[in-house]
Amino acid sequence: MTTRKRSGSGSKRQLKEKVVQIYELFFKGDDLSKNNPTFWDEFFLLKPKVSYLENEIMKLTPDQLTLLRDNLNLLFSQCIETLSHEHNIRVVYSMQTLCALVSSIYKKVTAESGFDVIHLLMGFQSAEEKMQQLLHHCHVFLTSDTPDSLKNLCLKLLLVFVTGTENVSQNTLIEYIMITSMFECLMQLLCDTPSRQMHGHDVVLLLTLLVNYRKYEATNPYIVKLSILDDELALNGYGQVITAALMEFCRQFNLQHLEAQNASWLSSLTNMVGNMFISEEGGVRTQQIRANNALLLALYEAIHLNRNFITTLAQTQTDTSSPPSPSNTLNSAHPAPDLSNMNIVDIMAQPSNLLVTFFQYCSIVMQDTKTEAGTHTVKLCFLILSCISEDQYANSIMHDVSLTFKVHLHRLPMRHRKPFADRATSSQPLASTLLDLLVEFIMSHMMKKLPMELYLLCLGVVHRVLCYQKRCRIRINYPWKDLWTALITLLRFLVQNESNLSKKMNIFELSLQVTNIFNLFITYGDTFLPTPGSYDELYYEIIRMHQVFDNVYSMGLRYSSGDGEFKDNAQKLNNSLINIRAIIKHFAPKIEQWLTSQSLSTPSEDQILEVVRKNYDSLTLKLQDSLDQYERYSEKPKHSAFFIQMLRSVVGDTRQSIDYASINLQVILQEFSSIS
Repeated sequence: MTTRKRSGSGSKRQLKEKVVQIYELFFKGDDLSKNNPTFWDEFFLLKPKVSYLENEIMKLTPDQLTLLRDNLNLLFSQCIETLSHEHNIRVVYSMQTLCALVSSIYKKVTAESGFDVIHLLMGFQSAEEKMQQLLHHCHVFLTSDTPDSLKNLCLKLLLVFVTGTENVSQNTLIEYIMITSMFECLMQLLCDTPSRQMHGHDVVLLLTLLVNYRKYEATNPYIVKLSILDDELALNGYGQVITAALMEFCRQFNLQHLEAQNASWLSSLTNMVGNMFISEEGGVRTQQIRANNALLLALYEAIHLNRNFITTLAQTQTDTSSPPSPSNTLNSAHPAPDLSNMNIVDIMAQPSNLLVTFFQYCSIVMQDTKTEAGTHTVKLCFLILSCISEDQYANSIMHDVSLTFKVHLHRLPMRHRKPFADRATSSQPLASTLLDLLVEFIMSHMMKKLPMELYLLCLGVVHRVLCYQKRCRIRINYPWKDLWTALITLLRFLVQNESNLSKKMNIFELSLQVTNIFNLFITYGDTFLPTPGSYDELYYEIIRMHQVFDNVYSMGLRYSSGDGEFKDNAQKLNNSLINIRAIIKHFAPKIEQWLTSQSLSTPSEDQILEVVRKNYDSLTLKLQDSLDQYERYSEKPKHSAFFIQMLRSVVGDTRQSIDYASINLQVILQEFSSIS
């Protein structure tokens, strides 16, 4: 059946493979099985030429596509029929052909409007029956003792279906996966360690995409089942997949960081210059961060929907699995350097649970807010932190003094501090590490293009943590001065850049959030600050930095007395400053009087603190309402548009990364023979 073609020069061209010849006849409209009852048995013994099949479909004109519909329906139907064949190679090749067929039809329908995927693949009348058959086969393959290559192809096929359209909710084929639920078999894969190590990434990704199908429009059975899931093995497996991927990213980042620290001066300079551009769109690190956004979204859905999942956040991870896709690592092809003789190995120790890993991951990705993609990732991190900081049990875990961890938080290189001065925290409760992370964000993102929304989310997490401490009267041994300094520095930045920032954003809302956090300390600090001395230090910082608060009040006064759009916000800001101004007005003359009596011009901090302690009794403050109240997090409607956009990005990245073509026949045969 082979033919030989010659070029004009007479040189021989490669012989066409038999499967390619069949494809050519197929796309001419021929029904090769008409007079050959064994045609399909023979066809599915031929290894599919995936790229050729895809290219041929993409080359079809709309008229040709219409004429070939019956052939496409027949191929789709025969692929499904062959999935029940006793010959294993036929099963694998039919599954691979299905992947290529469905994927290319989706692409073609997107390129050519006016066509329907269901109509081209199976016809409307038999669609439900065909999809039920297909999903039944997938369920059997995923839950029975079948080769990993076949399970891998099943998951890839399901991902092809789910990522067929940019907007998941407009993908009508997913409706059949809603009817025939795959939730239980996906959970079964997560419960089994070898299966999780091999397929966990695809399972969690698939589940996340299914959960987002029409989530704002109708009841989604995957949302319901994920919400009530209480299987500890499944929940732990879900968390371990996310931990493994984020941990691998952190490990690779740490190794790069370590190499830079131990390099020569010239190499360090080269790396420093290179790192200036590493966060640009298309840069290596940006691509790796985007690759993990799907798992961040999975983490968000689990925390947001399932309160039982919170119990897995601080559990020690013993699963040594790593994400199967190399796209989830940084320079994963390079061998890891020997760290045995390096004196900061203890700092580089692997994080031991999901929360620890997530905090370290946040400290890396939060360094990039200059790109839109980077900003979206950081926002997702803050929304996850918002959900965590609202949860009573999560807070109890983070504030448990018997659960302490040493977390390596990365810091953004800045001119006013030494390079590579990342903070390696001492062993401490996770609440302290979270506050370190938030303080670092506040201090390192004051720029002309201020990420206002991210600052509001960041301060919202700070506020939630403080409200929990106040409500439960929990005192942690934290250097609160770090937080106060960061907040005051932010206020000073807003005042100094008021003329520029006020044209673009409502800086009074952000200033109000800062002052309310100070008011929470002033009013309720005695319930959660570790010592009475901490309360004295708070007053000392307010008095020492009084000029900043005076300038904030003056700024608010200017806007509240005018008729601008921020008049009401400026008025609220000035009202919130009443106790801070009362403290300054009360203690300033007392300190001045004491200095005069002592003939001192430069008193020590201890001397000022002593004056503060002696004059508390005569200070009068107003009790402000609702300082320990906050609006509970709600995804809809405030963040709906963000998650739709984020999901589209994940779908696009997933669609490009699905690899169903690279199947090694020898490996498949070995897997089947080992099972039999």
